[in-house]
Amino acid sequence: MGFLQPDLPDLDVATWRQGTRNERMRPVIRHLCEVGFGTPDVVYVFYVVKIGLYLLGGMLFALTTPGIDGFTAVGDWWSEPVVFQKLVLWTVLFEVLGLGCGFGPLNLRFLPPLGSFLYWLRPGTIRMPPWPGRVPLTAGDRRTVLDAVLYAALLVSLVLALLSDADGPGSTSALPVWKVALVLGVLGVLALRDRTIFLAARSEVYAAIALTFLVAAPEMIVGAKLVMLCIWWGAALSKMNRHFPFVVQAMESNSPIWRFGRLKHRFHRSFPDDLRPSRLSKTLAHGGTAVELGVPLVLICSHGGTFTTVAAIVMIAFHLHIITSIPMGVPLEWNVFMMFGILTLFVDKASVGIGDLEHPWVLLIPATSALVVVLGNLFPEKISFLLGMRYYAGNWDTSVWCFTEAGLAKFDAGTTKATMLPHQQLEKIYGKEEAEVPLYAGYAFRALHTHGRAHFALIPRLCGERHETDYLVMDGELVAGVVLGWNFGDGHLHREQLIAALQARCAFEPGEVRVLVLDAQPIHRQTQAYRLIDAATGEFERGTVRVADMVMRQPWDTDLPITVT
Repeated sequence: MGFLQPDLPDLDVATWRQGTRNERMRPVIRHLCEVGFGTPDVVYVFYVVKIGLYLLGGMLFALTTPGIDGFTAVGDWWSEPVVFQKLVLWTVLFEVLGLGCGFGPLNLRFLPPLGSFLYWLRPGTIRMPPWPGRVPLTAGDRRTVLDAVLYAALLVSLVLALLSDADGPGSTSALPVWKVALVLGVLGVLALRDRTIFLAARSEVYAAIALTFLVAAPEMIVGAKLVMLCIWWGAALSKMNRHFPFVVQAMESNSPIWRFGRLKHRFHRSFPDDLRPSRLSKTLAHGGTAVELGVPLVLICSHGGTFTTVAAIVMIAFHLHIITSIPMGVPLEWNVFMMFGILTLFVDKASVGIGDLEHPWVLLIPATSALVVVLGNLFPEKISFLLGMRYYAGNWDTSVWCFTEAGLAKFDAGTTKATMLPHQQLEKIYGKEEAEVPLYAGYAFRALHTHGRAHFALIPRLCGERHETDYLVMDGELVAGVVLGWNFGDGHLHREQLIAALQARCAFEPGEVRVLVLDAQPIHRQTQAYRLIDAATGEFERGTVRVADMVMRQPWDTDLPITVT
């Protein structure tokens, strides 16, 4: 791949267009397996610079604290509790401004690369209350002046805490409790009005850790350690499935680290004809899960010395590998934060443990996180994959949106968007004809995952005989990204609630917009439930697909058995 130019498949476009959707996907899937998305190297440099700016911002906020001095003397102050607290809150601010997960061209945001904070400060845009019929004063889906003020209040409260002095002497100095409580209180109220912003703040990580700041060190340290343990174990639990090797296969195929096609061939069973995960992909997947389960246990049970050092090195390498693979959704700063947490909590403060707890209620914080993880794996249709910590497990709630030309025109006219739809952005960059190939790269990426097999097998049932000619097929992630201001893998944001909000604004006619909703697999079942929905008339079919059938098929196969219920 080039530094400035993308490496796209070499196709005879005129001949390629004559095939069916799945026939056109096939060479693009092979290209993805051998080259990846072909992203120009300058884009990766862009993300590395962004990580550097994230670290610089954290340092500058830390240095505003009296007693934390010396830009070049990081070794003297990096492990202070108040520095860790400020990094947590800075990361919340970074994420909730739209600068973290879901940012930029690797999340199909080109023009502009972000827009979340502008969208959420604008009354009239779409908001997504989690329980509009149950929680008073949260009904509706239109952002009001109050919602914009609440979001602005969250930003102000975060900056206020980040610029504040620390209370307490020396190594026990910490942020004033009331300022942390203010941030958490505003975030909690905002969450009841719009769950999108709550999820964008990555609350399952940073809000849970910030709750431990309501007690003093060393209890704060113990609570934060246990929350991080819950994050690792929750993610590992979620990866105990048949989907995860497909995630590793796709991530390694797209990794900028592996520069040679022959090396990437080894992630597939028999390139180019059998593109199921190879033994290598499965070994990496299951090995990574074992690391995420076992090594954090060593970190929390050891109290310094060789065991702690080795375990810390292994976990830092684990997160560094994720960063260098540049996974889709680009949760890069999250991995940087986890590495810092390893060093400051588990290495520098290795001697701090459960025995230092004076208030057992602190254990309720990690216990609640663990309970949500368990419930999220048992009932994934009810709980966000972020709260359930099903990170990159391959077992996600997904959707596919299919627009006719008339439906797309109504969508554009009836909504206030954070940006244009990705295919429209690509058309401005490459031209209308050339943009079609990158669009199919998105299809290919989904097809490499197990749920992609279900998507393309169900589209003919969703749209009927003219699904090839009359409909533009789009990933629900992309739709949510432009009309909610943010997207990062959570299919709960682009199913019935969003369909209803868009129908109220756009008045689609029957057949103009069709949506496939595919729920994630509950951990105790081997099927995934689906629903077929017409935006104007509602659901018209539901059923299940078997995980065993999906994992046995090639990315381009469409003969998936379907059980209509």
